[in-house]
Amino acid sequence: MKKADVKATRRGPLLLAAALVASALAIFWPALAGGWLWDDQNLIGQNPALRNLRGLGQIWFAPTGPDYFPLTATVQWVQWHLWGAGAVGYHLTNVGLHALSAWLLWRLLRRLDLPLAWFGALVFLSHPVAVESVAWISELKNTLSLPFLLGAMIAYLDDDGAREVASGDGGGDARPGASGRWRNPKRTRAGGAPAPTSSYFLSLFLFLLAMLGKSSVVMFPGVLLLYAWWRRGRIARADVAASLPFFLVALLLGLVTWWFQQTRAIGLWPVAMGGPGARLAAAGLGLAFYLGKCAWPGGLAPIYPPWPVSPPSVLPLWPWLGLAAVAALAWTRRKSWGRHVLFGLGAFALMAAPILGFVPISFFMFAPVADHLAYLPLVAMAGLAAAGAGAATAGLRAAWRPWLPAGLVAVCAVLAGLSRRHAGIYRSETELWTYALRQNPGAWIAHYGLGNVQRDAGRPAEAVDEYEQALRINPGYAPAQLNLANVLATLPGRTPEALAHFDAALRINPRFDLAHLDLANVLAALPGRMPEALAHYEAALAVNPRYAEAENNLATALSVLPGRTPEALEHYQAALRINPRYAEVHDNLANLLAALPGRMPEALEHYQAALQIDPDFAVAHYNFAVALATLPGRVPEAIAQYEAALRIDPGYAEAHYNLAVAYARTGRYPEAIAHFEQALRLNPNLPRVRENIRQLQSLVP
Repeated sequence: MKKADVKATRRGPLLLAAALVASALAIFWPALAGGWLWDDQNLIGQNPALRNLRGLGQIWFAPTGPDYFPLTATVQWVQWHLWGAGAVGYHLTNVGLHALSAWLLWRLLRRLDLPLAWFGALVFLSHPVAVESVAWISELKNTLSLPFLLGAMIAYLDDDGAREVASGDGGGDARPGASGRWRNPKRTRAGGAPAPTSSYFLSLFLFLLAMLGKSSVVMFPGVLLLYAWWRRGRIARADVAASLPFFLVALLLGLVTWWFQQTRAIGLWPVAMGGPGARLAAAGLGLAFYLGKCAWPGGLAPIYPPWPVSPPSVLPLWPWLGLAAVAALAWTRRKSWGRHVLFGLGAFALMAAPILGFVPISFFMFAPVADHLAYLPLVAMAGLAAAGAGAATAGLRAAWRPWLPAGLVAVCAVLAGLSRRHAGIYRSETELWTYALRQNPGAWIAHYGLGNVQRDAGRPAEAVDEYEQALRINPGYAPAQLNLANVLATLPGRTPEALAHFDAALRINPRFDLAHLDLANVLAALPGRMPEALAHYEAALAVNPRYAEAENNLATALSVLPGRTPEALEHYQAALRINPRYAEVHDNLANLLAALPGRMPEALEHYQAALQIDPDFAVAHYNFAVALATLPGRVPEAIAQYEAALRIDPGYAEAHYNLAVAYARTGRYPEAIAHFEQALRLNPNLPRVRENIRQLQSLVP
């Protein structure tokens, strides 16, 4: 090959990669400035496991979340230390991984000798069904696992080819040739199976990483056997032997995922799936739905309406009958085009199998299908589109062939335009949930999401309205009952209603630990209800013994009761054993220790620990200052802590007042007067402020 040809060969993949990245940025640009959506805050923004090295170990060996996707959580840990609470970096990561998957898909389709591999890559990159996975930060598990899976497939093909050469069976195959026409000679394997190559072990390792990113790739070993049949017309013993380690990885991590889903994700929220007949019908409807959306991505929605399935009626089973007819027709043509249709549709069905409802997953409590669940099966449809375009090219008259690339690019441009418009709904929760309700007025979770938006924006009346609308559609959703109760508890005169909704949440789910905790917090503030509050704190801990917040709040409640100080100390210590970096617990424990004879040194240590964990903890600075001010010779240090509290929160009236007292003790009368006056402006009800000001003014020359 000439040097110029070599350079061109090397330039091609780089140019395509650059084009894919540029296209991905253009498509998803509307979402790049978007913030946190739905469960993003729980998984990332408010996840303490992402904050330190101890959390990194917890991710792998003691996870507390609803799923076991430790590789995804590790990447999120790295992201938090790179971008913190800024969402742009997380969005760029998803977009970059999506572009990488498109490039790897191009490599894979070329490895399968598809002449229009670039078209398959562009279809996948620009398809609107992929938008939800890329634009929603939490779906990193999708965009992260797929590049590893595609890399595993490419490496497996390399090993498969090497094994064929080693066995002396490296002649023609059932793949499409450079002309786009399919060759289908009969094949035989010689002798025993050759030893696996390094590509085989690389493939197995990459599949393991894909499973640790998201275990929905669990059906990949089945795709390997399907590939063997497509390539050689049969599944040989060597193919089964090569797939066994992949099946073992899939089985082990699949069982782990099943356990987490059953005991964590939906353990407290049962998902009604019906019996085997209902599940079979729902799975058929789901498969037809995903095929339809991949073929024509119209009417996409964040939350799709449920569909009724009522076996033994034949009507809900029509998708299976239709798919069986297509498969039967393709089987009769398996010596030509039928084999390739069976491979593409078979790979699609295998990759979709985990999300069709045979096994319940937590998302099914909101909707039976979702765009982000179709991200992985979309790869098979993109490959089938490339194969179909290649076959169509071979059948075109020569005069029309030069126009085909322009037509295919136009198709991708239309898909990209639809995707860019769809990406705009992921800019904010308000846009997301408003759009969801336009598409599906019965989406109760959208009302719930808008209620959370209104609550966080300080609009409790609007939040109450949204929560009530969600509960009118689905009164059995305990989190909506709980959030409505918490908002009502902040409104004057509506505490009885709040208590009724707390009770409703706990009737729905008596093991709802957060509902026990929040109800206890409200009861603890009501006269004469402390015994009930303590019972609910203890109930929360009975459900979740490692609930650090419940330990902290129980300790705080006990600390104000006569004779219960030793118990309060025990619960504060228990909270710190669960989470040693819980700044609020260190501060609360310090306050209690400071009031006990001889325990001030320990108190000061805990104040310092709280501020080392969270230097912007204004209340801890203030409490530390109050403690220091009681010690001989420590007033200057107290002043420094009061000043630190006010730098963080200039509207902290009590800090202004106590700083003024400390200034007066050290003879800094003008500054003391200024802070007394500021405290009075912020809180006119503070005692003796005017009297203190008059006394100090008499001392100023």
